[in-house]
Amino acid sequence: MNNSAQPHQPPFPNGLTPGQSAFNNSSQSSFNTAATPPPSYESAMTGKFPNPIPSGTLLQGSGGMNSLHMLSGGQPLGQTSGILSQQQFMDEEKVYQLILDLTNPATREAGLLELSKKREAYEDLAPILWHSFGVMAALLQEIVSVYPMLSPPTLTGHASNRVCNALALLQCVASHNETRALFLTAHIPLFLYPFLNTTSKTRPFEYLRLTSLGVIGALVKNDNSDVINFLLSTEIIPLCLRIMETGSELSKTVAIFIVQKILLDDMGLNYICQTYERFYAVGTVLSNMVAQLVEQQSIRLLKHVIRCYLRLSDNPRAREALRQCLPEPLRDSTFMPSLKDDITTKRCLHTLLMNLNEGGMPV
Repeated sequence: MNNSAQPHQPPFPNGLTPGQSAFNNSSQSSFNTAATPPPSYESAMTGKFPNPIPSGTLLQGSGGMNSLHMLSGGQPLGQTSGILSQQQFMDEEKVYQLILDLTNPATREAGLLELSKKREAYEDLAPILWHSFGVMAALLQEIVSVYPMLSPPTLTGHASNRVCNALALLQCVASHNETRALFLTAHIPLFLYPFLNTTSKTRPFEYLRLTSLGVIGALVKNDNSDVINFLLSTEIIPLCLRIMETGSELSKTVAIFIVQKILLDDMGLNYICQTYERFYAVGTVLSNMVAQLVEQQSIRLLKHVIRCYLRLSDNPRAREALRQCLPEPLRDSTFMPSLKDDITTKRCLHTLLMNLNEGGMPV
């Protein structure tokens, strides 16, 4: 794939257009806010999702090792030093074959499934995927092929599983140091926003949203200001805020993790606190989450909520506003039983209250 070329921006259903967020730097207005989901938050953040597609699908070969190495410019997988054992050579040959299979519509589905299972075993898989001719185009084709199923919501479990396998490979590219910047320059995250903009609560849609959030989560995980700068120019914050209010617990957790990472960057904090509308939108969703957590407590979500409030309190204007609007359950002892064994989060809450001159809870 040519590093300098950028794919055409896809059509965005439901009226979502990239770069036209009220969170855009030039805007001062406010904004409007069947597969089994992966079993853990860690799976969402690492991309280690279970693959509901039946295993055992036969792989159809489409070329020898010469064509495979030509496909990727002869770049070896994994560790390049030392002599490869026969088993390592056979495994590497199979991976190259699977990559080649992605370019053939007849073998792509099986290739997606097998590569998504093997991607953790090969540290250099992301550069191979990026530089292999036609592979990134094939992954994007998988994504745009399900756009017509988003509205009206007709996405099936099988279609969701297949596109999630493609998204898992994109997450591999997004998380690799060598390909992360290229991934952003090509604006590939924008292809995922239609999935985040869906509201259907069926399992195929929930799995699709969670996997898409995992790709964005992989981008922000390494505290890169270029990533934050890119995301601030898009609709990611309002999309995450809506998921934080209406998604499943796992989706809420990954969405608030993304917002927290944006806040932890000075550019992100200043951006959100630049206008009252932006601060109010974020503060309202966090307040609603606190109210929900009173009824159904989740320690994992509560940690992120407290840390978001704590980071907001670092901004003078936001700190002044929080003195008036910090939810009462965070001021009293409502969550003390839940936090009794979590010293770190208790200290975060203590610091937050001290920042607001409320006095601190005992740690």
